[in-house]
Amino acid sequence: MSRRCLRCGSTYEGDAKFCPKDGNALVEVGAPAPSGGTGSATGIRKVVPTSSAKQDLEKAGSLTNQMLDGRYQIVKKLGEGGMSYVYEAKEISTDQTVAVKVLSPKLGKDESSVERLRREAGLAMRLDHPNVCRIMRLGETEDGMIYLVMPCLKGELLSDIEVKVGPMTPEQGIPIVAQVSAGLHHAHLLDIIHRDLKPENVMVVTEADGSPHAVVMDFGLAKEKKAGPGMAKLTATGIILGTPEFMSPEQIRGKPLDPRSDIYALGILAFEMFTGKLPFQGRNAQEMMIARLRGTPAALRQYRPDLSEKLEKALAKSMETNPDNRYTTALEFGQALAASLDNRGLIDKLKSVLQ
Repeated sequence: MSRRCLRCGSTYEGDAKFCPKDGNALVEVGAPAPSGGTGSATGIRKVVPTSSAKQDLEKAGSLTNQMLDGRYQIVKKLGEGGMSYVYEAKEISTDQTVAVKVLSPKLGKDESSVERLRREAGLAMRLDHPNVCRIMRLGETEDGMIYLVMPCLKGELLSDIEVKVGPMTPEQGIPIVAQVSAGLHHAHLLDIIHRDLKPENVMVVTEADGSPHAVVMDFGLAKEKKAGPGMAKLTATGIILGTPEFMSPEQIRGKPLDPRSDIYALGILAFEMFTGKLPFQGRNAQEMMIARLRGTPAALRQYRPDLSEKLEKALAKSMETNPDNRYTTALEFGQALAASLDNRGLIDKLKSVLQ
């Protein structure tokens, strides 16, 4: 059975219920309109939310100035996506400022989504590294609202910085990528793979001396390498979890993943930071995925001839189609990037990060 996302138009086979790109509910293609709904010329069933569902959605999205679970005073909304709402809050018992991610009610009613969120908390609670955002608590309110509590980082998303700054210099970009590689390496040592690394999942906090401090966010799609049968069922939905523009060839094919898949995504992320473009082109996400399966990435200096050959080679190796030809660890990739710098002082500073 085919299902389609009415928000982005993507179509999926199998019994997937929600779009992995934006979290929107999928509808059956060619199904008759339900009672109380309206049909369309395309034959796609339009689902009209019940008043109860609307109320739940409005509640989760409008918690500002309210008390959550008797523990957290919600201060303001920081952002929202298809799968969650993120708020700044004050923990009453400690007076500590935290970030609270509230799961969208429509996903909270889906067992696989709830299981994935619980897994996110379980995995992220094991992470303890300055370049990884840890999960402090997983909670559930009496009326079934599920939420995660994290440190409240005062910074900017890397995606926003890219828009504001444009293509970065090696001195601007390499420290950020090196720190991300260090955070990923820590997770990989614990047999945790991120699987959805992208600029929107990296927070950059400016230190007192003006230097960037990068933190990898959202291990919501993370997966233990040594997954058992129960874990495997979470992805047996006919869809591939991840963001299409940054997915490795093996992830596109639905193959087993290891740290080298994150290294591939980090290579694409770095390429975009330095050029403002993706290394694989296509008219849509599907064409770009096909390009990664059949072609080779664009050369860095095709867009930035002012950058070094060392940097170009480091990025090219991270994005090799065959995982065996990539760096073995994220730390090795970070070290190769640092070695491409001409700034000896910055190289020495990054050595402490890349140990």
